[in-house]
Amino acid sequence: MKNILIFGAGRSSVFLLAYLAEHAIKYHWNIKVVDAAESELVKSFHLSFSILNVKDEFARDQEVRAADLVISMLPARFHKLVVQSCLKFSKSLLTASYESKEMKLAEEEVKSKGLFFLNECGLDPGLDHMSAMRMINQIKADGHQLEAFESFTGGLVAPESDDNPWHYKFSWNPRNVVLAGQGGPAKFIQNGKIKYIPYNRLFRRTELIKIDKFGWFEGYANRDSMSYIEKYGLDGVPTVYRGTLRRPGFCKAWNIFVQLGATSDDYFIDNVEDMTYREFINSFLYYHAADTIDLKLYHSLQIPMDSEIIPKLEWLGIFEKRKIGLKKATPAQVMEKLLTEKWQLMPHDKDMIVMWHKFEYFDKDSKNKREKNSSLVVTGESGEKTAMAKTVGLPLAVAAKLYLTGQLPLVGMYIPTNKEIYEPILDELEQYGIKFSETEKESGVEIQN
Repeated sequence: MKNILIFGAGRSSVFLLAYLAEHAIKYHWNIKVVDAAESELVKSFHLSFSILNVKDEFARDQEVRAADLVISMLPARFHKLVVQSCLKFSKSLLTASYESKEMKLAEEEVKSKGLFFLNECGLDPGLDHMSAMRMINQIKADGHQLEAFESFTGGLVAPESDDNPWHYKFSWNPRNVVLAGQGGPAKFIQNGKIKYIPYNRLFRRTELIKIDKFGWFEGYANRDSMSYIEKYGLDGVPTVYRGTLRRPGFCKAWNIFVQLGATSDDYFIDNVEDMTYREFINSFLYYHAADTIDLKLYHSLQIPMDSEIIPKLEWLGIFEKRKIGLKKATPAQVMEKLLTEKWQLMPHDKDMIVMWHKFEYFDKDSKNKREKNSSLVVTGESGEKTAMAKTVGLPLAVAAKLYLTGQLPLVGMYIPTNKEIYEPILDELEQYGIKFSETEKESGVEIQN
């Protein structure tokens, strides 16, 4: 009997729990979930559950001590606590979160104790690594010269649930959406030159992408593409660029809030508990005795009266005389509260995950330049069984099975860029509808694969 301990039972864990519960009898697993509050989700799978504060070292240690494998679905800031207990009792750990510098400090101890730590095994990061590396390694193995790699991912609303002018609803952490792009300029390499896009111009520098059967999307640059050169073995490749997908028109409208200063998170607004959303917007605008707040906004940011941006702004309710309802808040927190109300994924709604890669390379035989595109589109089942939860949870669940059944005999700290990790995970995920489609172009001719 193998004991699996899972920290966290949030909305991204539904498919992880379902997969492990389904395989528990066959592989003789005992699964226990711990979280800070009661979970109806865990009860629905009839799994062992305990309320646990992850900051309680004694309680945390007691649970980890009894485990054969630990999986953390907690917010990334809590992983360091889980890592402490895993190292203390020599337990392997899987997460879907970015491998932080703090996590990396434990690498030598993980190796010396013969443990397996796998991070970044979700959607993005996760499936982006696995699908990109499969294609990059294939292109290299065929002897071609890779010239460019671009990759975009977006968590969106499915067309059948798209009922607002932004063509967007939250399927993951709203705060991360509001703060997207902050903390430094976007940095990437293009035609051998390092490029920067500062935050104030990020949402105006977009790329249009068309995906068969799903139409047009726009992508804006992620903050750091340069780190993927080493991760993916792309030294010498002239173009490496990663970004985030939205539907066309989103970025231009979101840029209004960026230019206004309404996404700032580094100061608190005075008297916010007495403010309406209309007053919040007005606090960023010049004074005028006669002009209305909406006209002041349109004038100051040069928005034409026939612009498609205006219906988006008005639909959000930013000009309404409605109380914000927060006692203390930064501008970003005010925006988060408003958007959580307006972009809420309802129980009957379906979300959609879109991932798209582009690879440009010179063919070793013809010497012609060729392009391959790889795309993934996954649609959710409901507001609970989302595509986001599926693509975050299932890769981690499959990795857990592979490790516990001896199919990942690795020691050390990894992300899923190794072929022995990504190949079996991608192969099994196809059974669950997580399958990439590929197209290839040469001399203007497109070949479906």
